[in-house]
Amino acid sequence: MHSPNDIRNLAIIAHVDHGKTTLVDAILNQCGSVSRQATAADRVLDSMDLEKEKGITILAKNASVVFERVKVNIVDTPGHADFGGEVERGLEMVDGALLLVDASEGPLPQTKFVLKKALAKGLSIIVVINKVDRRDARISEVVDEVYDLFFELGADEDQIEFPIVYCVATDGLASLEPDIAGEDLRPLFRLMRDYIPAPAHSGGENLQALVTNLDAAPHFGRLAICKVKEGHLSIGKNVAHCKRDGSVQVAKLSEVFITEGLERVRVDTVGPGEICTVAGIPDVTIGETLADVENPKPLPLIQIDEPTMAMNFGINTSPLSGREGRKITSRMLGDRLEAEVVGNVSIKVEQSEQSESWLVEGRGELQLAVLIETMRREGFELNVGKPEVLTRLVEGKLHEPMDELLLEVSQEFVGTVNENLAGRRGRMTGMTSQSNGNVQLEFVAPVRGLLGFHTDFLSSTRGTGVMNRMFSRYQPWLGDIRTRRTGSLVADRSGFSTTHALYSLQKRGRLFIPPGIQVYEGMVVGENSRTEDLDVNPTREKKLSNMRTTLSDSAETLTPHVKLSLEQALEFIRPDECLEVTPDSVRIRKIELDCHKRAKH
Repeated sequence: MHSPNDIRNLAIIAHVDHGKTTLVDAILNQCGSVSRQATAADRVLDSMDLEKEKGITILAKNASVVFERVKVNIVDTPGHADFGGEVERGLEMVDGALLLVDASEGPLPQTKFVLKKALAKGLSIIVVINKVDRRDARISEVVDEVYDLFFELGADEDQIEFPIVYCVATDGLASLEPDIAGEDLRPLFRLMRDYIPAPAHSGGENLQALVTNLDAAPHFGRLAICKVKEGHLSIGKNVAHCKRDGSVQVAKLSEVFITEGLERVRVDTVGPGEICTVAGIPDVTIGETLADVENPKPLPLIQIDEPTMAMNFGINTSPLSGREGRKITSRMLGDRLEAEVVGNVSIKVEQSEQSESWLVEGRGELQLAVLIETMRREGFELNVGKPEVLTRLVEGKLHEPMDELLLEVSQEFVGTVNENLAGRRGRMTGMTSQSNGNVQLEFVAPVRGLLGFHTDFLSSTRGTGVMNRMFSRYQPWLGDIRTRRTGSLVADRSGFSTTHALYSLQKRGRLFIPPGIQVYEGMVVGENSRTEDLDVNPTREKKLSNMRTTLSDSAETLTPHVKLSLEQALEFIRPDECLEVTPDSVRIRKIELDCHKRAKH
């Protein structure tokens, strides 16, 4: 067991894709903390399939290394503001942080988001300028931008005097000088040991341990991941479980684990400053405290930013329900959403006014889309409504959430992007020309106006634009916004789509389905180029006769259909539409399937 003075707890924070998980890989490899199989894999901490596919970190995870007899517990946090709950509870476990910044891109909106959280907790910060080997690296300018960001966020004198390390995480190199190439990561290891403070504790024996995360294991049930603030945790020890509602319950610990490298190792006892995992408390949740039985003193609850967006989750009510998934009942869906609330502190779920549906609140589209994608991979079928922003009343006036946008576009697309955002009630706050010929645009826009903007942005910049966004503040309601100027092509009957029918429909707009797909009344099969919805027959077959026709009459060539991803489909739907999500399909449909009933409203 390491003494508190020989432990360092730190988080790695950064904007998306600035190299956090890659740096953790290099640290683990150079300290010999991973097996040969894990060494061969990239981004070993991105263990979820969705994390590997999207190339981002979604869940905060921890690993450990030992350098010169000092144990360093490392928490890898997400870089996207939608997963801010993971960042906030990850920062509760640490005493310092590595702030990674790309040597070319510099600090971006998510950098500001995660750094603001770290500074507010008074953490010691080591700045790591990563990817210094890039051809377009602008190291001195980026360092100045980092200093400006620290001043902007109100860092104190001690936090401003941060050390800087220059890294190439993919090669495992670090140096304290920008012009001198490193040989390995030893300069970074020494700074982690010397600059990050050891965990503070009073030396008393009254136990206090904060639960910051949950896990599960087949033989042990629910596991609580916690940081020991005071006292010791031991196998077989009785602890006071201080719950969120203020009640206290005595529980007995059945197992205690610590992390060595990427593996959990069973130990008899852990002391102050250690991050550990315990079993034996079946109803423990995030933010609660394990305390001394004789003198239970709960620690402050973890403070999480409020959700800004909500979506309606309901059972699948389409005619194709139950054909692709195995979890289709309201009980299964309700139990799954309740389980998500237990492990994800930034998600809120409440029963909707509609029967067999729930209102799920989260930080943003991406967080809710990840939840939907995870559930469909688990075998669920569900209907999902259009994302809606959560407003609030401030002094009797309606306020709505606003986002900051940082866009990088070519000079020729500035006018188009500006016009698009102006129609969404966006306001430009900054414009900077860059050395590579691009222009960096800064906007503040309402969150509801940005629904569907990402697809329009990529189309208007021909796929070359780069967009970053983060929550800014609440401000008074800005009025009505019309984000989608097209209608839907809606099937008016059930059957299988045919080439002949789709050939006629493709003149009306974009198609979302190929021939041979089963459709039903009320299913959206395409996008109408005009503003109104249009009921169509995608199942019409060509009438055959004995009359000869020319070859040109019989040749019917279809334009390739557009296959929308889950995120694109969420952006596309209107308030009277929803998504039918199954393990194999994502279909857009009208909430009211009957075309005659829709016509009456």
